[in-house]
Amino acid sequence: MTRSILITGAGSGIGRATAEAFLDAGWQVALMGRRAEALQDTAKGRPALILTGDVGNPAEVDTCFATLRAEWGRLDVLFNNAGISAPGKPIDEIAVEEWLAVCQTNITGMFLTARAAFGLMRHQTPQGGRIINNGSISAHVPRPGSVPYTMSKHAVTGLTRTLGLDGRAFNIACGQIDIGNALTDMAAKFTKGVPQANGSVAVEPVMDVAHVARAVLHMADLPLDVNVPFMTVMARDMPYIGRG
Repeated sequence: MTRSILITGAGSGIGRATAEAFLDAGWQVALMGRRAEALQDTAKGRPALILTGDVGNPAEVDTCFATLRAEWGRLDVLFNNAGISAPGKPIDEIAVEEWLAVCQTNITGMFLTARAAFGLMRHQTPQGGRIINNGSISAHVPRPGSVPYTMSKHAVTGLTRTLGLDGRAFNIACGQIDIGNALTDMAAKFTKGVPQANGSVAVEPVMDVAHVARAVLHMADLPLDVNVPFMTVMARDMPYIGRG
């Protein structure tokens, strides 16, 4: 039986690269995002279930999952990928609206899609499935001026750990991939110079986003009695391990 995956934030970046990898591997792929045209661009004419909706909107998430259930009847994997960032600033310069926007996508959105997927996986036959959350290097250590994003990614780790525990009773595995400097539009700034902990600005190494997609595919290919709770994939020389 062909396995199925839903990828959120599938219209660009890591979501798009991952969708392409799963389509190439012969999976049944659902693409969720706010812009139907971007999702169609990801599919490139190949068969994919297009689900237009905002992960931070409960009604839209429910509608997308109702459509998926009606079309497929089950879901094997959720790649809980959608996320946004905010401009780097000290906390007292961050507008409350900026904070709330990050939380709505990166925390509430992760919760809503994981909740819907968990419910579907729990009640489908055969029971079970896998949820893979997109964390970040920022789930471990911050960049300067990154309070909203860093807090949101630490919250994702809490979600991963809890679902990894709660899912055992229902044959649901949950893991997290923490990504560092994959070259997407969002990460292009690393090639031009970004603030460092010592106050300097420096160019940082980046890696091809295809490596992330292959890592997610590896996690998804495992049998449900095997789990990768946390995987870190990063540009080797980025300033994270040790002192830079």
